[in-house]
Amino acid sequence: MLKSLCEKNKWRNGKYHEENQYLHLISDIIEHGSLDNGRNGMTKAVFGAAMHFSLANGKIPILTTKRVAHKTCLKELLWFIKGDTNNEHLKEQSVHIWDANGSRVFLDSRGLKDRKEDDMGPIYGFQWRHFNASYMGCDADYTNKGYDQLQNIIDILKCPETRNSRRLVMSSWNPLQLEEMALPPCHVLAQFNVTDTNKLHCALYQRSGDVGLGVPFNIASYAFLTHLVAKHCGLEATDFSYFVGNAHIYDDHIDTLKTQLTRIPKEFPSIEIHTSRSNINDYKVEDFNLMDYTFHPKLTMVMRK
Repeated sequence: MLKSLCEKNKWRNGKYHEENQYLHLISDIIEHGSLDNGRNGMTKAVFGAAMHFSLANGKIPILTTKRVAHKTCLKELLWFIKGDTNNEHLKEQSVHIWDANGSRVFLDSRGLKDRKEDDMGPIYGFQWRHFNASYMGCDADYTNKGYDQLQNIIDILKCPETRNSRRLVMSSWNPLQLEEMALPPCHVLAQFNVTDTNKLHCALYQRSGDVGLGVPFNIASYAFLTHLVAKHCGLEATDFSYFVGNAHIYDDHIDTLKTQLTRIPKEFPSIEIHTSRSNINDYKVEDFNLMDYTFHPKLTMVMRK
């Protein structure tokens, strides 16, 4: 039955809809995934999944078969870009996706009893901007400390003589600091690539993907990032390739995701970034305009910490 639902949704207005890659992954996991009792609950999982999304002409793959909290996603991305690790700064923007992992109880369970509440440790943004710098807390000044992976990529992309490099890699996975993080990173390695002198591509490898809740968010986040880097470097965002190692569905998400499989995808929205700022840290949510985002009703699932 799940397969027939996916086939029904495969075409829209005579065109294959890229969102069906996500729906097919749900179907594949439910029908063929292995049953695993993991760190935070029972899952069905497959290993090794791939999706490819066009970003040409401002398109952005924010899923439409349910509402994706795209503003929350963008606020978190801009938090990463600044190298920020203080969850209080997200709470001030009414973003609460890190609250459980920043709680006193959770930090203590990770052995981080000396870490103040809401200090997330050297997670994503810290590694993007200060890779392997000694972590001294979320309020410390890390100017010129560690390796700034993101700025290095930007500098290379802005130069026509170097932008075709095959070394434009940004890693969040730092084995030396995993135990200092509130949560080890799930999306671990991004690579940028330029073709035809100005077309920017991005590929992401994610070691672990919560298909019901996390994966839609991750697709949107790195699509936002690719559009932003393209704008900032004077390039054209072209496509986003997404690779997941362990792609899993929690057992209490299955029935909700079966409902999602009955929905026909709508057209993806488009994005416009109003201005090109001199520093990647200075972009604001107000600089982004998401256009024509239509979606099916929200689906509620419990997030595992």
